[in-house]
Amino acid sequence: MTSMSPGPVYESELTWLSTRELAARIAAGELSAREALADHLARVDSVDPAINAIVTRDDERAYERAARADAWYARGDRLGPLHGVPLTHKESTDTAGLRTTRGSPLLVDNVPTRDALIIARLRAAGVVTTGKSNVPEFTAGSHTFNPVFGTTVNPYDRTKSASGSSGGAAAAIAAGIQASGDGSDMGGSLRTPGSFNNIVGLRPSNGRIPHALPADPWTWLAQPGCLARTVADVALLMAAVCGPAVGAPLSIQEPGSVFERPEFSDPGRHEPGSGLAGLRVGFSTDLGGLIPVERVVSEVVDSVAGTFAAAGARVDDVLPDLTDADEVFRVDRALDFARDYREIVRNHRDRVKDAVVWNTELGLALTVDEILAAEEARVCLLASTEDFFSHHDLLVLTTSQVAPFDATLEYPGQIDGTPMRDYLEWMRAATIISATGCPAVSVPAGFTPGGLPVGVQLVAAPGRDVELLLAAQAFEELTGHHARRPAF
Repeated sequence: MTSMSPGPVYESELTWLSTRELAARIAAGELSAREALADHLARVDSVDPAINAIVTRDDERAYERAARADAWYARGDRLGPLHGVPLTHKESTDTAGLRTTRGSPLLVDNVPTRDALIIARLRAAGVVTTGKSNVPEFTAGSHTFNPVFGTTVNPYDRTKSASGSSGGAAAAIAAGIQASGDGSDMGGSLRTPGSFNNIVGLRPSNGRIPHALPADPWTWLAQPGCLARTVADVALLMAAVCGPAVGAPLSIQEPGSVFERPEFSDPGRHEPGSGLAGLRVGFSTDLGGLIPVERVVSEVVDSVAGTFAAAGARVDDVLPDLTDADEVFRVDRALDFARDYREIVRNHRDRVKDAVVWNTELGLALTVDEILAAEEARVCLLASTEDFFSHHDLLVLTTSQVAPFDATLEYPGQIDGTPMRDYLEWMRAATIISATGCPAVSVPAGFTPGGLPVGVQLVAAPGRDVELLLAAQAFEELTGHHARRPAF
């Protein structure tokens, strides 16, 4: 774990701007892309030694990209919505010409030749790529540490975890390095870092940001998505990266422009919280008794029901039947691990962390009966959530069962006296929702008495991503928890 470098912390008038504000200044000619980049890198130099969020830098080529962006502006060329905005990307996501190690010593020299779809679309929107943010080894687990780059810690308390697997991105956003970024989420890897770092993390519906060839276009459990300090910035990135793609048969056919709503671009046009009035909300802190929740977390989340009710939502304790979700998640995750890592585990078992070996071998050992039973359970789960959303607009739940924990641990060993049997057990508040296929977003909900962030998880019916973000923004505006920054 690193400590803070000596000397003053760099902070400027740009540090806490939203991505929308930064892009608007560049588009208006008030700020050049090179000036924005210099400010971004100065902030990295200043605060990243304390948190270890940014693990690969590409300064020289970033300045070349920024110079090209300024030249486009000078010529009067049409600008993308993120023109000139500096951004690091999640380390495990393929970036052409920039190493992608997935936190494994086996891949330290891996340099992809093409961008993943989400990266290609961000660059097409004008983003200036500056580097990569840290992840757990092979993105396994919701705590960001690996033998290549070490541990990323939490900007709100640098003895605590920043979560994962998008933990480096979340910590960078919380620390003022950038206002938003890309990530991915299989078992909470956007939502739990959102909760731990007091930012917004959205896991979209399957097909919203499509899985496209040459990747597996049929996969569904892991989803690319976005993080930001505000819901409006998440919507801005979603507008840039969403939409159907060639070689992606499960694409949602709506374009990214469905996220270009006036409520996101001009939130002051309506009364804070008014978007919650009339919503039909099912609420539970412990998912109807399915999960243990740390008391300092439950105290924060419990209060959210009253916030929704006071804003005019109709809140009850009705939930879909989620009892099949654990089976669906664990079987499908194990199959995904077997598909992705079987050769690595077979050939390099002693150089891969135990959790990856265990989860991969779990997938390889599955029987046909177990796989078919999980598929049948998934049908039951879909039927249950479909029924719930026929008479509710939102499901409001805990994002993480624990507050940020000691960064020297691999994962919490127990929650409220309940032992955790493996590295997945403590993440069930998120993994259960992953199994439903519903879009879900974590929004800042408050802080523990010790000053650690706590998020609340909002869930909507598949395909209702825009409506989900509108409700999340209404809650954000009403509470203002996102405005509390870490101290450096």
